[in-house]
Amino acid sequence: MKELKHYQEEAVDKLHKYINMGFNEKKATSIVFRSPTGSGKTFIMSQLILDVIKDDELKNLDFCFLWVSIGKGNLHQQSYKSLKKEFKVFPNVYLLENEFSGGREVINKNDVVVLNWEKLRTKDNETGKWKNIVMKDKETNNFIDVLNNTRAEGRKIILIIDESHASTNTDRANELRDEIIRPDITLEMSATPALKDYDYKYGVDPTDVIKEGMIKKEILINENIDKISENELDSETLILESAYKKRRELKKAYEEAGEDINPLVIVQLPNSADGEKKKDVVEDFLRNKGIHTEKRNLAIWLSEEKVHNEEVFLTPNNSNVDFLIFKQAIDTGWNCPRAQVMVKFRETKSITFEIQTVGRILRMPEAHHYDNEVLNKAYVYTNLQSIDVKREEYNPNIIKSLSIKRKDFYSDLKLNSYYKQRLDYGDITAGIYDVIVKVFNKEFGVKEPAIMDSNLSLFKKKLEVENLTDGDVILLNEKIMSEVIDDLPHIEGNNKLSVKLSENDKIKLFETIITNNLNGFARKRSLDSIKPAIYRYFRNYMGIDFNDNGLVKIQALVIHNNKKISELLHQSTLEYKSVKEQELEEKANSIENWQKDWELPKTINYNSELFEEYNAKLYIYDRCFLEKKTDKENNPERAFVRCLEDSSEVVEWWWKNGDEHSRDNFGIPYNKKGSTFQPDFIVKLKDGRIGIFDTKGAGFNEADNKEKAEALQRYIKEENSKGKKLFGGIIIKHGEHLKLNSNIEYNSYQTHSNEWEFLKL
Repeated sequence: MKELKHYQEEAVDKLHKYINMGFNEKKATSIVFRSPTGSGKTFIMSQLILDVIKDDELKNLDFCFLWVSIGKGNLHQQSYKSLKKEFKVFPNVYLLENEFSGGREVINKNDVVVLNWEKLRTKDNETGKWKNIVMKDKETNNFIDVLNNTRAEGRKIILIIDESHASTNTDRANELRDEIIRPDITLEMSATPALKDYDYKYGVDPTDVIKEGMIKKEILINENIDKISENELDSETLILESAYKKRRELKKAYEEAGEDINPLVIVQLPNSADGEKKKDVVEDFLRNKGIHTEKRNLAIWLSEEKVHNEEVFLTPNNSNVDFLIFKQAIDTGWNCPRAQVMVKFRETKSITFEIQTVGRILRMPEAHHYDNEVLNKAYVYTNLQSIDVKREEYNPNIIKSLSIKRKDFYSDLKLNSYYKQRLDYGDITAGIYDVIVKVFNKEFGVKEPAIMDSNLSLFKKKLEVENLTDGDVILLNEKIMSEVIDDLPHIEGNNKLSVKLSENDKIKLFETIITNNLNGFARKRSLDSIKPAIYRYFRNYMGIDFNDNGLVKIQALVIHNNKKISELLHQSTLEYKSVKEQELEEKANSIENWQKDWELPKTINYNSELFEEYNAKLYIYDRCFLEKKTDKENNPERAFVRCLEDSSEVVEWWWKNGDEHSRDNFGIPYNKKGSTFQPDFIVKLKDGRIGIFDTKGAGFNEADNKEKAEALQRYIKEENSKGKKLFGGIIIKHGEHLKLNSNIEYNSYQTHSNEWEFLKL
């Protein structure tokens, strides 16, 4: 068994003490353990479990352990293997899905059960029932039964949550922990813990981890890439060549130190669509160096392709694999201490470093430093100009995950609801060309197309049009000290290197200059219109010949004159907005869609990150979820909800309308464009009347409020003429009171307060 480092021993002692204190206090206790990337959190926890089991002070207590890991990267299986290796024969370690799928009735004393948090907590949106086989109701025991049986035997539960920052901050996770597992002790561990509500907290000092030789001393970014002799290399090839040479240097240094260690280079591809192109570039480069999958010195770890990535083959210090290509699959929980060099390509939309990914090259292969300092450092080669460091945030329930069902006593409303078929996708159309001509010509003083001599001289006054370089600027000789890696926000770098752009990066940079100046228009759809418009403009007014490599010349022109072209594109897309509005007005009356006999949907789904449960007795669904608000007391929507809940003598039920553009939501048309107004509330009164209300902040956006308020009154009048019993209007919160405007002609409360009445249902 490995020996504990000094800081690890201190951590075990301190956490052990907190567990004892929690048991002595006889209440549910929460402990947060912060330990830096690469410090050996799993090993510390394994020794803590052994110490707690052997503790004489706790010998009269009966307890078991649940070890929760997030599902990403199969971390729970890696944790299971690590714990089995450390414990050998005692205590028993089980994978939940293997051991508790129906046969086992109870978790025994001292058992450690490892489970996948994400798979466990999945629910069916339609039924609200757990989807995982071990959680489902069935003839044999499900895991909920096992937990109940375990507690019934008087056995306490110690819950250990691995990488807590990525797994605990969701409603479903809290439901599992607080309502299903109900642990006696919760111990959450992470390099960046998320929980703020805890009883005890302990953190390992990063400098202690470095002093003990567990992780490398520092990370060097683009070290000495300016010394590479091949000056014509583009940025992609330059960083690959630098990483290749650094790996050879490290390999030689290990050999001179008498160590049988083969340093690994990990190459991270972009997540975007051009990741496949980068993969081809990398594989072609490596094949020319004699590194490829057939030779078994190249491994690939992608969701759609895995070659030579087996842990037994890839992770040993003397493995034959020199390079590993990956995207995101190894950013959490992967342990390969010989990984020492990383190649990071820029993403299409953002420039970010994932802290967990960088952590893969921080560990020392033998948990100690060497005499040769080059071996005590990690190396990153990247074609980034700066780095925004973001921590891993993993939440599979980021899409809708909260489901509610309409109550059975609901009776049909048979309302007319308006749904406007989407005519606009927020994109720029071909109409942008005329705007570009107007804006660009005004700036350059150009009036006529293709008058070469005079036009070219005008362009030259504002643009560099000759001897264009296709250059890139990247970081050079930047350093990150390992002790600050978990708290690092941004790396700008004082030194930069000018290099040649690769062909695919040139196209991406050209597109990025465009997309950075779209003023809110949709990126992908707009590119298809604005790129041809730019090409067309420079062909027509500068005379660039498409048949003479013209598109490439125009891309270089835009990139080289980035600042000026960006200003003009920004102005062009701003001015295009009026053109877009006119285009939409022409379409507005072409497609209208009225749903006759509209009803409240039978089920509704909510995003758990945006909505929270509200205790409402009169809501027409089995549960009520409202949008999360910071100022809930003064919010007019929440004030109206409280009023409805306090009016049970007259209110039969109420419903909150959705904000999304959906046929399920109730809507009416309200302006010349035929836009859809979705009033906030529908209220059914016991006397049979139906109220339609919209809550507003007093004095805000009154022009829009007027259009919507008057449209609502027209709708109510027309529907009542057909036999409906509708009423309603616009509601504001004034002090402690709610005021209602239900007039045919709407006027602001600020100027016509006498026209507003106190709300009375």
